[in-house]
Amino acid sequence: MFISIIIPLLNEEKSLPLLKNSLDEALFPCKDIDWEVIFVDDGSSDDSLNILKRLAEEDPQHVIVVSLRRNFGQTAAIAAGIDHSHGEVIVLMDADLQNDPSDIPFLVDKIEQGYDVVSGWRKDRQDPFLTRTLPSRIANWLISVITGVYLHDYGCTLKAYRREVITGFRLYGEMHRFIPAYASNVGARIIEVPVHHHPRKYGKTKYGLERTFKVILDLFTVKFLMSYAQKPIYIFGGTGFVLIGLSFLTVVALVIRRLTLGEHLIRSPLLLLSVMLFILGFQSVLMGLQAEVLARTYHESQHKPIYTVRQILREGKDQSV
Repeated sequence: MFISIIIPLLNEEKSLPLLKNSLDEALFPCKDIDWEVIFVDDGSSDDSLNILKRLAEEDPQHVIVVSLRRNFGQTAAIAAGIDHSHGEVIVLMDADLQNDPSDIPFLVDKIEQGYDVVSGWRKDRQDPFLTRTLPSRIANWLISVITGVYLHDYGCTLKAYRREVITGFRLYGEMHRFIPAYASNVGARIIEVPVHHHPRKYGKTKYGLERTFKVILDLFTVKFLMSYAQKPIYIFGGTGFVLIGLSFLTVVALVIRRLTLGEHLIRSPLLLLSVMLFILGFQSVLMGLQAEVLARTYHESQHKPIYTVRQILREGKDQSV
């Protein structure tokens, strides 16, 4: 099996030689695995790029280096690595030595067993609890509840994917952590397995608490794309009808107050509220119709299918593309 290991990095000059040695120790003994490693330098300001060039010269058979012009972020670096990879299985991992390359053969073995996504779970996480582990647990719970794909550790970069389930969509923002949810949306078989996790040896983490808020905002986009991308009228139209319904209930309340209390309709703030609710509801329905047109244009102009095929059996033979 030919696998592509994609490693995005930023200022990891001290970790890279040790990481390459660990990859060699983990993968060279595996005779049934042919592999390449794509290091994506995301605009490092230290000596990382020069070290990567040396590693590529020493092992041109396995090492590919993609250098980005500036720092675009982890998701963009992962997307660049995927675009320049060739493996039928794609493995993502970090460059800071916290992920263990010795777990890669185990992940690939699960892929060979028939799974499409094998997600790492840092069960014994070696990070500060209050600033890293606790916010991560809250985010993982929230993502699981909203997407319906229950994983303990969305934030663990160490994951393995069949190529066909990871190349059908583009990645933006902090979307790389939601790849299992996207994959599940197209019918991927997902399993989560415990993996090793080590304390950081060099440098400092590039992630802070502010990243949790970015993840929550991206989660709104993910939920919309997963549930309403093909029928946006359901969410916009549904919201619109709720607002219009509230508008009519407000009018009914006004009439009752007029008949029972003799209150003038014009003087009541409920009249203004009713008008505003009706306008907002009507606008929401119109936005839903516009979104429907955009969704149809997106799918039809790019010939995007509304379904995905796992396997085709014809005359007893597998004719999958």
